[in-house]
Amino acid sequence: MTLPTLFLSHGAPDLPLRSGPTQDFLRGLLRDLPRPRAIVAISAHWLTVHPTVGTAAHPRTLYDFGGFPPQLSTLVHRAPGDPALAMQVADCLTAAGFPTRTDDQRGYDHGVWTPLILMDPEGSIPVVPLALQPQETPDYHLRLGAALAPLRRDGVLLVGSGAATHNLWAFDGAHGPPPDWAIAFDDWLAAAIARNDRAALASYRTHAPFAAKNHPTSEHLLPLFVALGAGGQGRQLHQGFTYGAFSMAAYRFD
Repeated sequence: MTLPTLFLSHGAPDLPLRSGPTQDFLRGLLRDLPRPRAIVAISAHWLTVHPTVGTAAHPRTLYDFGGFPPQLSTLVHRAPGDPALAMQVADCLTAAGFPTRTDDQRGYDHGVWTPLILMDPEGSIPVVPLALQPQETPDYHLRLGAALAPLRRDGVLLVGSGAATHNLWAFDGAHGPPPDWAIAFDDWLAAAIARNDRAALASYRTHAPFAAKNHPTSEHLLPLFVALGAGGQGRQLHQGFTYGAFSMAAYRFD
């Protein structure tokens, strides 16, 4: 069983408390896939100098944000960890030349649990967190993904969790319409993925319209490159905007 890889825009932490097309999409996403034996979650909210794998058997839910409704602290993603798979992930990365670390205390940050609590509300699928290296390039993260590609043949679902557009200064609590500059980048990203133009994607800051405005920093787009590097041809599964300029686009790579 070879699984695809996914890139999901996780939105704000209160996504599970609201209703809408993105929530409906995430709740039905696993119905269209063979059931994974485990998930490796690459989150924009775990940033390290070297690749680091979470090895905890029972990761705690982290509330790594502020300014949102207090009932968010009652949400718990109860999925267990998978220490054996975590070591397998570390071995894959080490074999590919990455100086890999492990962390037996790391929990599930909101980049992990915001989408997964909708996808797997019972928490029945084990999850292994994997950190990003924000000082590194998209090409580096493509290679990181390629090192993990063999896991797909073992029933492991690789999920990159970030944001197709992510400019916190454009955050709109009134959920206004998306600005033209966000739509332009979102459309460019979908088209580049559809034609599998990895060179353009890896140099998106040069090729994409309004790249720096949509991603003042790169960490929320880097999970896409891990999913792309581990997968093949991509296609868009979901599209839409929330909080104004925040694209909720999702992609599958087979």
